[in-house]
Amino acid sequence: MRDALLLGIIASSLLLALRYPYVGVLTWAWFSIMNPQQLAYGVYGVPLNVIIAAVTVLSIIVNGETKRFRIGPITVLFAAFALWLWVSQLFSLDHQYSAAYFSRFIKVLFFAALCEQMTTDKLRLHALVWTVVIAVGFFALKGGVFTLLTLGRYHVQGIEHTIMEDNNQLGIIIASGLPLILYLYGESRRRYMRVALLCLFSASVVAILGTQSRGAFVALLAFAAFFWLRAKRKLTILVALIALLAPAIAFMPQKWAKRMETITQATEDASFMGRVDSWIINTELALKHPLTGAGLRNAYQPAIAATVDPERAPRAKAAHSIYFEVLGGAGFIGLAVYLSLLAAALWTAARLQQLARDPTVEAWVPRFGCMAQAYLVVFGVGAATVSLEMWDGYLILIGLLGALARWAPKTGPQIPAASFPPRYRWRVLARGYAPPRPRALEK
Repeated sequence: MRDALLLGIIASSLLLALRYPYVGVLTWAWFSIMNPQQLAYGVYGVPLNVIIAAVTVLSIIVNGETKRFRIGPITVLFAAFALWLWVSQLFSLDHQYSAAYFSRFIKVLFFAALCEQMTTDKLRLHALVWTVVIAVGFFALKGGVFTLLTLGRYHVQGIEHTIMEDNNQLGIIIASGLPLILYLYGESRRRYMRVALLCLFSASVVAILGTQSRGAFVALLAFAAFFWLRAKRKLTILVALIALLAPAIAFMPQKWAKRMETITQATEDASFMGRVDSWIINTELALKHPLTGAGLRNAYQPAIAATVDPERAPRAKAAHSIYFEVLGGAGFIGLAVYLSLLAAALWTAARLQQLARDPTVEAWVPRFGCMAQAYLVVFGVGAATVSLEMWDGYLILIGLLGALARWAPKTGPQIPAASFPPRYRWRVLARGYAPPRPRALEK
């Protein structure tokens, strides 16, 4: 039954995508983030993602959407990072092992850049944000209910063989999505939708605690700290945060509290020290191969790790940090380009917030900039402890920031269209922004 439902959704979406290419982009995003094929065993292994991507790209070309593509700073950095990953793959210490990760990362970067180019108005941007929130929200809601029913005695985990299978990665992904839920709550006008988003937000907080991930808990604290520091009424926000977190934390069992207490005793924790070993191995590989690194994820292999650190080589494993993963895999130049991409996204989000002073810009634009910045800060803190550099969600958000930065100054007129003479009125309605104020109105 699930197989038929999934195939029906994809088939109908792709039929619509032939006429409306952005439907294909939304389907691609939903499929990449949620991985619904893992829940439908009859189509497990079928390359549905390839079919969706092929139909979407074909529709974009046929419908002439490529004529609207514009190159911006974010686009250039996407391309530069992809180019350097290709160079790193050429000089990989084990081409066969790193090839799968290289291919995956390139595909994610390509899709994020495509989202940037295809998002040309508010409707498309909000549709993609909703898609990301729903795709992650499914696991958040499921995890929150599971935690409540089991009284927090078991870990919340995602679907097997996906990037969200691990409880640590799932918790950080859910924590990063909290600002987007708040953004949609602020933009929703229907009461039932706002109530549903509040329920999803609460379930997400419970699910984060239910993962029993220390990294996810730190990301949740980073989320709370960001909004407290940005708030004008700090006491009110502090009371609201305590009212939300205190009951949820009190609900968790004693073993959860003991696990969180180990955050302050990191140097005595074997799991954390194992990550430190991986960070050291990746750093040493980057020092030995400073330009190109060892190739993506090659540091996982004890034989390669032994070339720089024989003592720690038997303990070689995932770096559990987006920064050290990129450093060990693509070298210092690759890390510099990657950090430049993250910095450009944060700068773009800050610039969008400054548009609040511009009366010709709709209020949702700076609000989105604020929530996007919060998303990246929470993700940047949490992902310092997990291998999520190839996660679609944050790269899609970076693409949306690049897209919005191009057309945000042209959104929504503050002057009603009806106040313009007829020969100007059509421009307001067709373009979605007010043209230069006619002289007739200035008199």
